[in-house]
Amino acid sequence: MDIKDLQRENIKTLKPYSTARDEFKGQASIFLDANENSFGSPLPANYNRYPDPLQLDLKDAISKIKGVPIENTFLGNGSDEAIDLLYRAFCNPGKDNVIILPPTYGMYEVSANINDVEIRKVDLLPNFQLDLEKIAESIDANTKIIFICSPNNPTGNSINRTDIETILANFKGLVVIDEAYINFAKQKTFIQELTEYSNLVILQTFSKAWGLAALRLGMAFSSRPVIDILNKVKPPYNINQATQDLALAALNNIQQVNEWIKITVSERERLNTELAKLTLVKKVYPSDANFILVEVIDALNTYNLLVDKGIIVRDRSKVSLCEGCLRITVGTIDENNQLLNILEKL
Repeated sequence: MDIKDLQRENIKTLKPYSTARDEFKGQASIFLDANENSFGSPLPANYNRYPDPLQLDLKDAISKIKGVPIENTFLGNGSDEAIDLLYRAFCNPGKDNVIILPPTYGMYEVSANINDVEIRKVDLLPNFQLDLEKIAESIDANTKIIFICSPNNPTGNSINRTDIETILANFKGLVVIDEAYINFAKQKTFIQELTEYSNLVILQTFSKAWGLAALRLGMAFSSRPVIDILNKVKPPYNINQATQDLALAALNNIQQVNEWIKITVSERERLNTELAKLTLVKKVYPSDANFILVEVIDALNTYNLLVDKGIIVRDRSKVSLCEGCLRITVGTIDENNQLLNILEKL
């Protein structure tokens, strides 16, 4: 498969914006090339200079943890930017289509609508696994991307690995595996398969296990041709310097992150057990993420009663296959105890 054949014709001939930092990358004492404020910033630290447009220092630090070369790594303003850029680079508006697998992460559909790309929905099976037969029936010559969220949001389960491999081996478009919650899963990442499939794109994030949601930093890993195309169409300085600096500092605290992951997984299992004992709970779905999908007797009323007590969960009862369900993020030990105490009283 030649990835270049998948991209839009106008992207093939696109000449990307050339920044001052692209045109000069050496060392100098005086920079008068980028129309920056030469006096500094009204802050303790100076942010008057434009950041590295390719975030090479940060990517180098990430590569040491993920085992993925810099040239196979893209950093975006959250994973949402990578999702949007995939549409803009590979999907012709009004012509091409993508396949999403509800219930799933809502931004796949929102980005498709923004970019005027047809959405073909193939619902997951009742056990929240892929319906391979219907996916195959939905693919045509204009199907460019299949989005697979694993562990899946909002259901929490991992998608069967062999099913994903079947799609990777047979689909002649991009297969995007969104691994936002992979740090909490028993299933291993698909990163090691990057060398086998040129059409594989893996999304990960600093918003969940790393606790950096406010920084808006997402990762995409793929073959060199895909990453080159994403770098070609992205805004020139899409990751600000403050985010790059703070993320680099966070990468030095991986032991703390791993400890939080262990506690989260332990609390997830405790919540699973304790929630199943409650009379208002009809079913607790198994989870590989940092949240649990719970079917309750009256989802909206339960949600509102929790709000009255100052506890906010997510009402997913109107999402396909999630009727009557609340999605509950795993909190701290104290937060989980408060949640359980209130639900027991309800």
